[in-house]
Amino acid sequence: MKRYLFTFTLIIIAAIAAAQTVSPETLAKRAKRKNLTVKEWNTQTDKNGNIKMRWLDHITVYDSEGRKIEEIEYTTYGQKWREVYKYDENGLLIEEVEYNDQNKPYLIHKFKFNENGTKAAQYNYLPNGHLYSTKVFEYQFAE
Repeated sequence: MKRYLFTFTLIIIAAIAAAQTVSPETLAKRAKRKNLTVKEWNTQTDKNGNIKMRWLDHITVYDSEGRKIEEIEYTTYGQKWREVYKYDENGLLIEEVEYNDQNKPYLIHKFKFNENGTKAAQYNYLPNGHLYSTKVFEYQFAE
């Protein structure tokens, strides 16, 4: 009986560890994005197709691990919004800060994860630290 209990415990631990690891597909995608900055540009052309005006539309920045760490949306007058992402030592997203068009934070999301690596809750804070709302995640698998 003890051997079965020990084996069962090892299986559960292995399942939890496997759920918290990153898939090979995700690792391959991240490897392609290491230290990458993607800039998207908009252009306005005249009736002959010549570019009259060009402006920055969007920037996405990835870190040395290939994780998105910043995203900025622009309009013709400047920054529309900005988001900054922070990760824990396991690579899980733990915080997301949203900035307004004047680059001031207006909403902070903090995340909590289940033991198997799935998102358990999202806590939404105002810049003054006041908890504004909470989103709880529930997972139901079809049988």
